[in-house]
Amino acid sequence: MALGLLASVVFAFVPAFFFAWFINWLDRYEKEPKLLLVATFLWGAIVAVIGAIIVSLIMDAGFTMVLGDEGLADLAGSSITAPLVEELWKGMAVLIVFLLFRKEFDSILDGIVYGAIVGLGFAATENVLYFFGEYSSGGWNGFFTNFFLRIGVFAWGHPSYTALTGIGFAVSRTSRNTLVKFIAPVVGLGMAMFVHSFHNTAVTFVQSLGGLALTILVEWAGLFVMLCFTIWMIRREQGLLKKHLREEVANGSISAAQYHTANSFFQFGARFAALSSGTLRATARFYQVCGELAHKKEQLEKFGDEKGNTRIIQNLRAEMQKLASQAKA
Repeated sequence: MALGLLASVVFAFVPAFFFAWFINWLDRYEKEPKLLLVATFLWGAIVAVIGAIIVSLIMDAGFTMVLGDEGLADLAGSSITAPLVEELWKGMAVLIVFLLFRKEFDSILDGIVYGAIVGLGFAATENVLYFFGEYSSGGWNGFFTNFFLRIGVFAWGHPSYTALTGIGFAVSRTSRNTLVKFIAPVVGLGMAMFVHSFHNTAVTFVQSLGGLALTILVEWAGLFVMLCFTIWMIRREQGLLKKHLREEVANGSISAAQYHTANSFFQFGARFAALSSGTLRATARFYQVCGELAHKKEQLEKFGDEKGNTRIIQNLRAEMQKLASQAKA
């Protein structure tokens, strides 16, 4: 049993770490603080799981008492309780970042990143429970069958659900419309719950390989739409850098070559040159500062000072100018 538990942890968390790395890699121009990403992941893996289990047990007991039918109670738990409770607990992590680390919540892409990371943390711990349960009842065949379904087929479920919540908060953060600021997070959370409920309900009623294939097709189509939207947001951030860094070239803060590298999705040439010259850390920080500066200039343009944007821009510009002589292009 100990071997099964160890395998469950490894096979659940190693893919989750890889997927989290990929999400962070996609955030090309203004990466989020690593400690905040780790904290968000841990919230999903520990706090959200424990909270969801406790509240779900209470709600499931209530459904059993009211419905008086174990089958209906199980369906209600899967289609109603789990989506409501799990998305609420995962969404709390995004809410905390939104409220306490507002200056790090700069764009729609940030909402996707934080939502997906907390979803990956939740999925990792949930997968440990499912993998070990299948191993206990069905041995290694049950273990690897469940691994194939949860990692190979439905791996992006929880990350994509909570990314919708993150998008809602990000729309609120980047909008100047008061009504949108209040409604967007509710709509995002509601969409996360709906899509989560669709998945659970569809899987519950699947009775054949054809039904499973149709469910997978629908869900993967949704994931493709999410991926396209994410790429669009990445391109939008690239546009922000092009817009706001032109001034820095004009005033001599950065060179034209550095401007083009800062706007590039791939910066392999600059990173390789920095590695060979021993300036990789300075170069990486330089392009991170370029991204942060562009976003803060956009916020200053849209929202005004917000109790600090002007000062932050001055500090970032000073740091960028200091690093520019070391940064490779």
